[in-house]
Amino acid sequence: MSETLPTVLDIEASGFGRGSYPIEVGIARADGSCCAFLIQPLEEWTHWDPKAELLHGISRDRLHREGYPVRQVAHWLNDELREIGKAYSDSWGYDNTWLSLLFHHAGMLPRFRLEALRILLSEEQQALWSDTKEAVIAESDIHRHRAGEDARLLQLTYQRTLTLLQRVSR
Repeated sequence: MSETLPTVLDIEASGFGRGSYPIEVGIARADGSCCAFLIQPLEEWTHWDPKAELLHGISRDRLHREGYPVRQVAHWLNDELREIGKAYSDSWGYDNTWLSLLFHHAGMLPRFRLEALRILLSEEQQALWSDTKEAVIAESDIHRHRAGEDARLLQLTYQRTLTLLQRVSR
């Protein structure tokens, strides 16, 4: 496939809504490789939703042991994304809020924009999205609700919807 894949960013969080904060950020790069970093919670980040932990499987203890400092994660994101200038998210409202919180507490500005993945999708791709995503999940060994793997899942779903539409148009 000759199209360049979009760079996708995904964030796992301590919960949803007020007081929640990012605990893991991952990206799937244009070449299909992906990586993610756990984020060490700041002292004032106390909100913890046990239901969210059931989804992502990341404990607060693990974040304290294995997480990277907020500033280091913000630097990494800027280093990764500065050149291309943007990344895409399927949950823009949440992810953009958590990204802003991360950069605010790092005392830095993001050197890239986060945009909604849906702006890249044609109506036909949107119509195929849900079923295609389920098929990709069923066929792959992706661990859901982990930031890097979820970003890659979105990227693979995007690629598959394009392939399906190209087949139809032949």
